[in-house]
Amino acid sequence: MGAGHDHGHSHGGPPPPGTTTAAYRGRLRIALMITLAVTVVEVVGGVASDSLALVADAAHMATDAVGLGMGLLAIHFAAKPADENRTFGLARAEILAALANCVLLLGVGGYLVYEAVERFITPPETKGGLVITFAVVGMVANLISLSLLMRGQKESLNVRGAYLEVLADTLGSVTVLISAGIILATGWQTADPIASLVIGLMIVPRTVKLLRETLEVLLEAAPKGVDMAEVRAHMLALPGVADVHDLHAWTITSGMPVLSAHVVVDQEALDTVGHEKMLHDLQGCLGHHFDVEHCTFQLEPRGHAEHEAKLCH
Repeated sequence: MGAGHDHGHSHGGPPPPGTTTAAYRGRLRIALMITLAVTVVEVVGGVASDSLALVADAAHMATDAVGLGMGLLAIHFAAKPADENRTFGLARAEILAALANCVLLLGVGGYLVYEAVERFITPPETKGGLVITFAVVGMVANLISLSLLMRGQKESLNVRGAYLEVLADTLGSVTVLISAGIILATGWQTADPIASLVIGLMIVPRTVKLLRETLEVLLEAAPKGVDMAEVRAHMLALPGVADVHDLHAWTITSGMPVLSAHVVVDQEALDTVGHEKMLHDLQGCLGHHFDVEHCTFQLEPRGHAEHEAKLCH
């Protein structure tokens, strides 16, 4: 390319294999095995005690198992290397898994609310003692899974989706325990559908938040925490930079933000410092201040933007 069309990359090649989420593959597998085991235990307990709250918690855990399985499958595909047709590989598979988790969670939340209303009309005879036994087992298992996913949920939307599901399960187990205790102490059977209603309502707000973050990635909004006006200001403050246009930043998947920009430079400054130094300064500015390491820059002289616009007509 000509002197005015240099491109700079942080590492001179495609993104490294694997993603942020891949580091938590083992923990997700353990959480999946725990979730499957507890689902079976709670289904048995819910049927034996005729507790909708316990069955509801088991149903939620079953969807969690599906979500964890999708998350692991997404990690597998996301780790595949890039090729000529998929230049970033299949890294977005993790974001699609997070989106699918949101759909599952919203579906479970809606179902639990519906079933709770049905049981308000015809409350069953729930065996509080049995419910407490199975709910304690579920709560302990969920706490173990939470501890495994605690760190990863801060770094990956995919892991966060799994973490939020397990967190909702843990809160659900606590709610089931409370309702079972009330039934055991007072015989008030309505406590069971109230508990299932609370579980359903707890799921929705966290799911909506995750859904919003997931859609932001899919719509290629600026990475979380990156102020584009501030990015532009930092670039313009570099010696020799006269203007910045066509500035774009987006997220491929969790932990993989990228940026591209056309940078108008003074020819005199470019002749003085050289293309390599200018690209190094731009990369260092963004990598240090904004944690955006994969950047592509086009260096161009003044007036080139108008020339490009004419070529595009």
